[in-house]
Amino acid sequence: MKELIDMIAKQLVDDPSQVAVKEIDEGGRVRVELTVSKEDMGRVIGKGGRIANSMRVLLRVAAAREGKRATLDIVEP
Repeated sequence: MKELIDMIAKQLVDDPSQVAVKEIDEGGRVRVELTVSKEDMGRVIGKGGRIANSMRVLLRVAAAREGKRATLDIVEP
């Protein structure tokens, strides 16, 4: 799941070297934290949060295939 978010985020941003993804396992629940540079926050969130919500949906589907629940947090640098 971490790799999925990493791949999507690196395609969206101007500076892929600043993308950092951390996966925190909390039993049957997984929390994925995405950090990008300040300049790329708008690109990752998208207009009205559409891109961020789409990434969350894809993450939930990937987690459901593994029998887990997942959430995506976009952390400000």
